[in-house]
Amino acid sequence: MGEMTSEGSQLSAGIDLSQFYQVFFEEAGENLDRMEKLLLDLDIESADDEELNAIFRCAHSIKGGAATFGFSDVAELTHQMETLLDKLRRHELTPTAPMVDVLLQSGDALRAQLARHQGNGGDELDTTELLFNIRAMVAGEAPVATAAPTAPAEKPKAAAPASAMPAPSAPNHARVLELRVGPLKNLADADNLVELFKEITDLGTIEPLDNGMSADGMRRFKICTTSTDSDLLDLFTFHVAREQVTLLPLGPGYGFHDGAPGAPAAAAPSEADLGYGFFDDAPGAPNAVAAPAADAAPADDAGTPVESAKPVAKPAPKAEKAPAAAVEASTLRVSVEKVDQLINLVGELVITQAMLAQNSQGLDPALYQQLASGLADLDRNTRDLQESVMSIRMIPMSMVFSRFPRMLRDLAAKLGKKVDFVTLGEATELDKGLVEKITDPLTHLVRNSCDHGIETPADRVAKGKPETGTITLSASHQGGSIVIEVRDDGRGLSRDKLLKKARERGIPAPDSMTDQEVWGLIFAPGFSTADVVTDVSGRGVGMDVVKKNITALGGTVEIDSAEGYGMRVSVRLPLTLAIMDGMSVGVGEEVYILPLSSVIESFQVQPDMVKTIGGSGRVVEVRDEYMPVLEMEHVFNVPRFDFEHVSGIMVVVEAEGGRVALLVDELLGQQQVVVKNLEANYRKVNDVSGATIMGDGRVALILDVGSLVRRSRH
Repeated sequence: MGEMTSEGSQLSAGIDLSQFYQVFFEEAGENLDRMEKLLLDLDIESADDEELNAIFRCAHSIKGGAATFGFSDVAELTHQMETLLDKLRRHELTPTAPMVDVLLQSGDALRAQLARHQGNGGDELDTTELLFNIRAMVAGEAPVATAAPTAPAEKPKAAAPASAMPAPSAPNHARVLELRVGPLKNLADADNLVELFKEITDLGTIEPLDNGMSADGMRRFKICTTSTDSDLLDLFTFHVAREQVTLLPLGPGYGFHDGAPGAPAAAAPSEADLGYGFFDDAPGAPNAVAAPAADAAPADDAGTPVESAKPVAKPAPKAEKAPAAAVEASTLRVSVEKVDQLINLVGELVITQAMLAQNSQGLDPALYQQLASGLADLDRNTRDLQESVMSIRMIPMSMVFSRFPRMLRDLAAKLGKKVDFVTLGEATELDKGLVEKITDPLTHLVRNSCDHGIETPADRVAKGKPETGTITLSASHQGGSIVIEVRDDGRGLSRDKLLKKARERGIPAPDSMTDQEVWGLIFAPGFSTADVVTDVSGRGVGMDVVKKNITALGGTVEIDSAEGYGMRVSVRLPLTLAIMDGMSVGVGEEVYILPLSSVIESFQVQPDMVKTIGGSGRVVEVRDEYMPVLEMEHVFNVPRFDFEHVSGIMVVVEAEGGRVALLVDELLGQQQVVVKNLEANYRKVNDVSGATIMGDGRVALILDVGSLVRRSRH
């Protein structure tokens, strides 16, 4: 099939194949991700057959789809990968590290090719060197280089000799198609394949070499096409069973009607009849017939030519595909926009339900028993519906973690370090919107651990450590939050070095600072402890952006470190940004919402509990601990008409490693609130992270506890 891009779709009779492109691209992406993970997990010393089979199936699936849709560059690369993987799984070759490298590079090249076909731009990728390296490995030879597939300087080196690289299919490459239809089957299978050539433009031509089914149960056709054998076989298997089809070189001996090439009554064939070719080594030429015919078509018991090794290998993967098909059938692809719309509607339903519940409080339960019962059911069903809809957007952290093994492998090789990567809590779920935003900060933290944290093997051995360092990425639920930790057993942070750097940059850094405050210095803009600026890190950007991005998500970052032993960065995030559990508090006539995950405790204020320090600051003593007091009516300038009233309740909240006591008038209760973005609908307001609509229709502001804690420190 000719190459087809996403701009020029191929039309079959009434069927536009381009409508299936998106499904193919999604499935190809999933297969590439799976293949990369399997390759990274592969134990080269003792490769498991099932793992090799699984990697082979990933490449085979991509190739089949690419051949069907006419993405010939993708099909060609996956075909070569498939050949190498086939030899590995048959134990004809032994896996090596360079093979894994080349297969990983091939995966990167396939991503680029697929992105180009999707219309994401980019020039056509030059995979000449990559293809040559794969073919060399298949032949048991060493690859010429392991550079990226686009390096133009390597092109002359990558030109393969004729003996090592098979000639590409020539225009109108003629072959014989044998179709076993069997004595008890009708000829519909043959008709299907004939129709296929009519329906798909540019596939080629097909014409019968016989007058009908032969005595051996075969139909034979002459086909002229530019497609490769593997592409044709993948396409045919959509219509007939793979075992029914064989492709053979076109030579003398086929045909069962008068005048057919090679028929017994025919005169000695001319040179043109013998070859149907006009170049050396053309299929069917005298010197090309004998060997392929002998290799590719040994006779079976009935004396029928059959394809040599291929059909024997196919049944195993075919049988293994069944469970995968069952899994695919149980899933449904839905766009994120539809899910977001559903979440918004459920949010509005929650608000309406809260309004009904509030308005029904004044009704006599004896008179309106059925109404009260119905409202109670509505409350329960609304909460269940809300949790179900929210769970649709929740995706496991393994989606984030899966991108790091490959990145670390490449980075460690670049830095000359040995690193083991351990992940914990991959099944922990987080809202999709948060996952997309947390990926970049986590990537920087992991790269930081590898570059700054983990020492070189020689340094580690000198310190009595194992030469291979360990980076651990873990996720767990704690209350209404998710905590993601990045840990390493590297050199850790140096208190003295950090203080010295801070003073050099004019940042106040007294020796009395606690360890936590010293570690927090690395979040200062432009602060870097790297001695040498590399292309990996050390330019003084990154950690401040990490903290800014995480804070914008309503999260916090904490650092713990021991010099010489390692470092841990803990990122705490809300589970979702759409709906949250909150505690509503009253100040004057206003209602404010505190995120329930930040609330520690609340208590009545006694006259002697609050003390004034430094003339203006106020603190409260709670169980031998002093914490700053913020009066909410002063923070938000709440107008008050009952001038003698004194706020008598304190709510202790915690964020960013600090606690503060908020002075409020009353506690109104706990409830789930639908978070509305205030900045998008109005403007940014200090100390406020969002807003919600209460049951009575009023707007209540959701407080930014982190901002209040920072305010109290200043």
